[in-house]
Amino acid sequence: MNVCDLSGKRILLTQADAFMGPALHAALSSCGAQVIADTGSLDSRDAVEELVSRSGHIDVLVANLGLPAPSSAATEASDEEWRSMFTCMVDPLQQLTRAILPAMIERQHGKILLMGSASALRGMKRASSYSAARGAQLAYVRAVGVEVARHNIQVNAIAQNFVDNPTYFSADIQANPAFQERLKREVPLGRLVSAEEDAQFAAYLCSDAANCFVGQVFPVCGGWAD
Repeated sequence: MNVCDLSGKRILLTQADAFMGPALHAALSSCGAQVIADTGSLDSRDAVEELVSRSGHIDVLVANLGLPAPSSAATEASDEEWRSMFTCMVDPLQQLTRAILPAMIERQHGKILLMGSASALRGMKRASSYSAARGAQLAYVRAVGVEVARHNIQVNAIAQNFVDNPTYFSADIQANPAFQERLKREVPLGRLVSAEEDAQFAAYLCSDAANCFVGQVFPVCGGWAD
């Protein structure tokens, strides 16, 4: 079996123009998928339901949900900051999943893959609101994954950090000598994971070759987190 064969699969990709979106679009398309690349806002239930209705048949949802992380100390994180993290990253995941699952359950086949963050797997200073939202995403994936596994639906997550993408590691950041030293000090791999490496792994998890994975969280972070 070709592990990257996505021929005939219709894949809904959210935030296709941000975070891992461009790399995912390229990788999924190269594996034969028909990618529905959405770039609209998902900040309301109506917007999510309209997107799912407009997209038609969906074999795979790739919930690419990212937002620049604030750097507030826990004592300074405002209610607005906290709510925005959940509004942009947690609420859309639940709403998308709830809207898409009924058709997948009826067909007894489907996949949902979250592009999440390893910040939920390891403590990070000045990232409490962001890490909390990312942790909620992973807990949701684990719970839903085991719930719908009996319907031949696989729900999993990639928990990433130190992966090349414009949302979190811009060219300016990567060129900073202090950041380069941080990579060598904190990341066993000693470099950023490339966008292509991450996206190819995501494509594999979207394929039928990955049908055995259920409610699992896969760190992709160069060894930064277990």
